[in-house]
Amino acid sequence: MLSLKNVTKQYDNNEVLKDINLDIENGEIVALLGPSGCGKTTLLNMILGLTEVTSGEIHFNHSPIHHVPMQKRGFNIVFQDYCLFPHLNARDNIMYGLNNLKKDPNTKEVSDLIELLELRPHLYKKIHELSGGQKQRVLIARTIVMEPKVLLMDEPLSALDGMIKERIKDMIIKVAKSLNLTTIIVTHAPEEALTMADKIVVIQEGKIAQFGTPEDIIHRPNSKFVRQFILNQLEIKRHHIYQLFGEQHGA
Repeated sequence: MLSLKNVTKQYDNNEVLKDINLDIENGEIVALLGPSGCGKTTLLNMILGLTEVTSGEIHFNHSPIHHVPMQKRGFNIVFQDYCLFPHLNARDNIMYGLNNLKKDPNTKEVSDLIELLELRPHLYKKIHELSGGQKQRVLIARTIVMEPKVLLMDEPLSALDGMIKERIKDMIIKVAKSLNLTTIIVTHAPEEALTMADKIVVIQEGKIAQFGTPEDIIHRPNSKFVRQFILNQLEIKRHHIYQLFGEQHGA
């Protein structure tokens, strides 16, 4: 279990996060959801160890880790941009970390992951030959082969759209569940959180506005902010889809 106890982050006199209390069970997919500037990426970075906690504690499997350096936590992150090595092909990008650690890249686990992410036909392509969705799958594979205890993802779908976005979303869920991998995803899009996560943390101005299942968030919002943020964003999405459909229908 990953537990945050009264976690606060302050820069000078500005409290970015205030008294965050959160328990995430092993194997859960949890979305950190909220508008830009609410503190969700700061929270992700504190869990990773990239950003120090001002006060409070972070525990993993009942051991405090808030003073443990990032490289010793055993967590790993998929950032928004692809961060791939352009001079290496897809396979060498995936195996890069394993080679550095002198681990065998030819294990069944690695092979199974490549199959899960449907990367077998693309392993020997250069990065510039891959589509956006293929690049994202390579990055996910490169992160997961390192066997992280917790997988963190910062807006992993932001550069994708349409059917490609839906396929990557489904693959993330499939891989996380097949590996029983605790996964924390930052997103500003309610439809992503509602369709990917077991639990959702809605963040408002540095505080947890609500923590619950997608059903809780949709059917039992506990504040006007949660209700309006979810419904307004979904309405914007529906309006965008309607516009696209209307344009295509009239073409």
